[in-house]
Amino acid sequence: MENQSEIRLTAAEMSVLWTQYINDTCGICFNSHFLEKATDPEVRSIIEYTLTVAKSNIEFLQEFFKKEEFPIPFGFTEKDVLPEAPKLFSDTFVLMYLRQMSILAMAASSAALGLATREDVVAFHKKVLQAAVKVQDLTRRLMLKQGTYIRPPFISTPDKVDFVEKQQFLNGIFGKKRALTAVEITHLFMNVQTNAIGKALITGFGQIAKDEEVKQFLKRGKQMAQKHMNLFSDFLMKEDLPAPMSWDAAVMDSTSAIFSDKLMMFITSAMIAAGIGNYGISMAASPRKDLSFRYASLIPEIALYAEDGANIMIKNGWLEEPPQTDDKDQLMD
Repeated sequence: MENQSEIRLTAAEMSVLWTQYINDTCGICFNSHFLEKATDPEVRSIIEYTLTVAKSNIEFLQEFFKKEEFPIPFGFTEKDVLPEAPKLFSDTFVLMYLRQMSILAMAASSAALGLATREDVVAFHKKVLQAAVKVQDLTRRLMLKQGTYIRPPFISTPDKVDFVEKQQFLNGIFGKKRALTAVEITHLFMNVQTNAIGKALITGFGQIAKDEEVKQFLKRGKQMAQKHMNLFSDFLMKEDLPAPMSWDAAVMDSTSAIFSDKLMMFITSAMIAAGIGNYGISMAASPRKDLSFRYASLIPEIALYAEDGANIMIKNGWLEEPPQTDDKDQLMD
């Protein structure tokens, strides 16, 4: 039988392993500060577990990269965080943030499993997925226990199975709009919630950022997140459905440097990328035209914001370059 570990890594495998390494070094920085400042023992235990998983992943990946003669990414180090700095976010928000990160980790590791071929890479991402599911379970149970878990809206159970008979089902721009479907409600709720988390996070970042250009970028992101929250909440409230709460009160008044501007720009850029993906999926899952048009109109706005963030990172030498294919024309020169 062919020795799988002797087969070269595919571009997909390089991509997911490289990304995992960068994300875990970032996670170690964040959770080091969270652990230092958390006062709730149950929250602390979840942070400790998340931190242990990230460190284990880094240890595995460093050995893996050495064996493959693959350059170890730089990522983030202890220079990007000051764990003992004053607390920036409440324990409740940290719990919500870890839950959101576990959702992104589940999606990323599931995609990685669909792309990976080598057994050792598959085994690693199975482990990553299992850990992400465990963090999701731990955070959800604790939030339910504490009364901080925000459930999506309830709607009436259908009386019977129906099929769409009229094209009016797709309307939404003119005339009477049909009621929102359960799928559309789910995406609206999720997008309000993710923007609320993002707004709170970059509000805190804006308080401690050192570079003025970064501060202005984060301020713009805060305003954009609030605008999007209002737009999506309005769709829900017009149907007499509740929208998720904001997390503004979870941000403390600290202005001390905790995270490097490089780290905060990376996290903000990752959130923007996730937001673009969420809007694309939401648009595809929302047949009502006013909804799909709204998502389509917001994606270019976020994409432009993402480009501006990338330019700031490039200007400051913060954007680490992912693996690339060979430029055959250049090699021939």
